[in-house]
Amino acid sequence: MEVQVGRVIKSHGIRGEAVVESTTDVPEVRFAVGATLAGTQAAKEQTLTVETVRPHKGRLLIKFREIPDRTAAESLRGMKFFASPLEREEDSEDYYDHELIGLKVIHEGAQVGQVTGVMDAPNRKILEIDYEGREVLVPFVMDFVPDIDLEEGTLTITPPEGLLDV
Repeated sequence: MEVQVGRVIKSHGIRGEAVVESTTDVPEVRFAVGATLAGTQAAKEQTLTVETVRPHKGRLLIKFREIPDRTAAESLRGMKFFASPLEREEDSEDYYDHELIGLKVIHEGAQVGQVTGVMDAPNRKILEIDYEGREVLVPFVMDFVPDIDLEEGTLTITPPEGLLDV
């Protein structure tokens, strides 16, 4: 299974840089100079090599070796990059988004839904949960998500009163 690690938003400047929104926890690994990225855009697949990378307004400006100018960079608009998931250390308390999506949600001992997505917010992640047929957002913090069992495929939530009523 491959996971999305980023997508091209638009071109930047005249030298062929692309504005890339990172959707990975480890952009310094995925978008390191010399890294090759598998990109998909509509039905087209392309492999690109990172030549330079620098932060810019919360995103990355990346120059790809195969992209010589602004016109070529503009043709990448909407391209999504995919990669194999990185292995997590066994005793790590961190989770990759793809590990959380699809987990059954347990609340007060009963299954009440499923994690359908993970949003990145400043300083934390927010879980998108299909809770009894409607979408609710739960901050991914220990107080609200005290237990995750990847082997069982479950995630237990203990939200404060009113959070699930929104």
